[in-house]
Amino acid sequence: MVWRNYWRIPVPELWVDILEKVKAAGFNTVSFYSHWGYHSARDGHLDFESGSRNFTRLFDICKDIGLYVLFRPGPYVNAEASAGGFPGWLTTGAYGTLRNNDSRYTDAWTPFMSEISKIVADYQITRGGHVILYQIENEFGNQWRNVDLKTPNYPAIAYMELLKSNARANGIDVPLIHNNPNFRTKSWSKDYSNEGGNVDNYALDHYPSCWSCDLSECTGTNGNVPDFTTYDYYSNFQQVAPTQPSFLAEFQGGSYNPWQGPAGGCVNTTGPEWVNVFYRHNVEQKVTSMNVYMLFGGSNWGQIAFPTVGTSYDYSAPITESRTIGEKYHETKLFGQFLRVARDLTKVDRIANNTGLTSTPDIKTTELRNPDTNGAFYVTAHTLSPSRDKTSFKLSISTSAGNLTVPQYASDIVLNGRQSKIIVTDFTIGKQKLIYSTAEVLTVSVQDGVPVVLLWLPAGESGEFFLSGAQAGQVKKSEGASGVKFSPVDGGTVVSYTQLAGSAVIDFEGSKFVLVDRASAYKTWMPSTSNDPFTAENSTVIVQGPYLVRSAAIDGNVLTLTGDWTESIDLDIYAPMSIQKVVFNGKTIRVNRTRYGSLLGRFLSAASTASSIKSQLPPLTKWKVSDGLPERNGNYDDSRWTVANHTKTPNPTPPATYPVLYADEYDFHTGNILWRGRFSNSNATGVFLSVIGGTGSGWSAFLNGAFIGSWLGSTSVTRGEQQLSFANATLNSNTTNVLFIIQDHMGKDQTSGATNPRGIFNATLIGGGTFSSWKVAGKAGGGQNIDPIRGPYNEGGLHAERLGWHLPGFDDSAWENGTPQTSSSNAGVKFYRTVVPLDLPRGVDASLGFVFSSPAGSKVRVQLYVNGYMFAKYIPHIGNQVTFPVFPGILNYHGDNTIGLSVWSQTTAGASVSVDWTVIGAVESSLDVGFDSTYLRPGWSDRSEYY
Repeated sequence: MVWRNYWRIPVPELWVDILEKVKAAGFNTVSFYSHWGYHSARDGHLDFESGSRNFTRLFDICKDIGLYVLFRPGPYVNAEASAGGFPGWLTTGAYGTLRNNDSRYTDAWTPFMSEISKIVADYQITRGGHVILYQIENEFGNQWRNVDLKTPNYPAIAYMELLKSNARANGIDVPLIHNNPNFRTKSWSKDYSNEGGNVDNYALDHYPSCWSCDLSECTGTNGNVPDFTTYDYYSNFQQVAPTQPSFLAEFQGGSYNPWQGPAGGCVNTTGPEWVNVFYRHNVEQKVTSMNVYMLFGGSNWGQIAFPTVGTSYDYSAPITESRTIGEKYHETKLFGQFLRVARDLTKVDRIANNTGLTSTPDIKTTELRNPDTNGAFYVTAHTLSPSRDKTSFKLSISTSAGNLTVPQYASDIVLNGRQSKIIVTDFTIGKQKLIYSTAEVLTVSVQDGVPVVLLWLPAGESGEFFLSGAQAGQVKKSEGASGVKFSPVDGGTVVSYTQLAGSAVIDFEGSKFVLVDRASAYKTWMPSTSNDPFTAENSTVIVQGPYLVRSAAIDGNVLTLTGDWTESIDLDIYAPMSIQKVVFNGKTIRVNRTRYGSLLGRFLSAASTASSIKSQLPPLTKWKVSDGLPERNGNYDDSRWTVANHTKTPNPTPPATYPVLYADEYDFHTGNILWRGRFSNSNATGVFLSVIGGTGSGWSAFLNGAFIGSWLGSTSVTRGEQQLSFANATLNSNTTNVLFIIQDHMGKDQTSGATNPRGIFNATLIGGGTFSSWKVAGKAGGGQNIDPIRGPYNEGGLHAERLGWHLPGFDDSAWENGTPQTSSSNAGVKFYRTVVPLDLPRGVDASLGFVFSSPAGSKVRVQLYVNGYMFAKYIPHIGNQVTFPVFPGILNYHGDNTIGLSVWSQTTAGASVSVDWTVIGAVESSLDVGFDSTYLRPGWSDRSEYY
């Protein structure tokens, strides 16, 4: 399985791109989180229709291309989302502490869970769809008050029973699951508990190398073990759920990058070698199903993330945030495609798990054997998983041909550093059996009744396989292997060889073997002509060469392929002998049948590259500018603002001063929050401010229009406190004084912290006097969703946002010319706009983004808007992200694009910010990124009521 969040890529036309890449990597199931807050801007309102909120297109795509679906509606999803996916209106405290059987909370989630269950029910496998599993709640391991004593937590149990009943009452009849957050909680398994709340299949989450690119966040869990340490899951499943499939409902596919994390994420710490070892380790642990978090992450556009996470949700995933693929994806594909054809793994016993089967104690082996077929899988790895040693060994195996020590003729098996191998025995291929292979199986594709078996090894290593019933084969292509030797033995032939770069082909009567190195395996694709997730071996063809193959179809003697390519390449295809013509992306490729049975053709060079696309992008130089913070001035008219006058709060964290100045109290839940407090002439000499905005947040304060100071922010402090002097401002002796505060709301905390407030905890005048009144402004319309396409997380309370300056079509003709590179030398906010046309080549999938830079020491908070979507939050003194991909569909590739920049300088030094295009990747592609996405970019309309 693989995981993705549709709400992190709010362009439905791109969902097929990601899902085709998921399928191409060998996965048979995809998992989707929903997001209650994304669908419910306010209590009593649900939207499953606007833009990407109509997620049912996902089910249709999955059925079309052949993927099962695990759907995870919530109500809580975590997912590094603001408040874990809870809507902002739920987090005021008025609905209780949440995630229990409190009737206030129950009444709140019931409409959402009821409606989403009804929608999903129509797409279940029981009704002809592809939804096979349904998860209630997420990482809620709360069944026990004391796990060791099995002391029940009855409110949690009652909550789970309510969720189960709701799902069943609204048409969900596929198995219900839940995922435990760790080994310790042991919750919701019918094998372990006689209490209520149990689901149909227990599941477990685990991130063995830390869920964060900042390893210090994991010191309390797996941070105290050496890097690259594998874990024992088998014992946990045997204890908690011995009669159920062992399900890792979340297993690490990468790590999110917090504000303080490294630029570009931490792909190296969970890169290709990590995939190789840890995913095979899960096979060794007899894990039946593994859900990778994430194969594709997406973007934290708008304010959808919780405070720790920056704007990116690349997650160091195999499919990057920009939708490009590379070595990590391909290594994942080698594993996924092997699992697809390793049919015997669906039922195995764990026979051994020790070092006794190898010629050195430095290598441990786990033997898994199918009791029905006798097919076995020997998972080999270094005894110490962090080892970087190069270790050679022989392996003792039990086969239908007897007990053997392999290899028999070739050089020893090698594990070169952080590497693992699965050695198969009695592996069925058509009417023959692969008695063993020291090279790993990539795939088996049956063409005209003849199995084509792909075996792969790193170049330079030796391999050996024993084919039952085979006479000496014929080497039909020798470039990819040397020293090929056929050794007749009882029951068949043993083939030994050394793998070279490229591929070699050996024909036997009844089967064909293609021997490839890792680099060639990376460029090998196995598309299916069927949309059955089972993907039978006789439904696939093998295509070597392109960047990506998305689909295959056979009509008579024509093979039609779709996919992507980047360079002039040989296209080598293993397909039925009846195929005489190959069409790739609508273009006929001249092919010839080779002596080794494939169809060989030649692509023309790609017309577009990243550099050629970059040269076609207009410069970002013609900016218009306006004051983005007029609210700081004492004479600003705030008559339409919300009066902040609550004298009590349901929030579990009462403020230190009153009235209550928590934004959620006044229906403002996202983005920047603006406050204006009034006081008469007094002996006040300053003010003490304590403002809660979450980690990474900041604020600035002005008295009667004069800047008096800022809290710059911290990646560890959620409440910024500072005492500010009025010495640099002028107090009015005869009129009211106005203290103005702008705060950066970084999203809501997760789990039990979802109700943590955002706003002013303490506002105390120093030297005497009190505030006579307060007003607050936030997102235009507050809880009203005035922009249903972009949704409730896209905007905050900035002046530009409330007036719609970030939207296409706003008239800025009266604005002055300006540039963010020479911004004001004062504290405050400037807003910049420019409109740039794009007309990129058709047939090219170009991944574009924006790159920011600023002088060293800059204390600036920048928000980037692309056609109305807030797609970047650049804070160089807090975070390290400087490159921000933006999806096609948000960007109009064939028309005008409105780019907006809010530049908030937090000091009197002002701010200078440079922004430019970057082209992250460009491929010739069947994917049309020039689709009509006008509906995703609604334009400006008058918002004067929100001034």
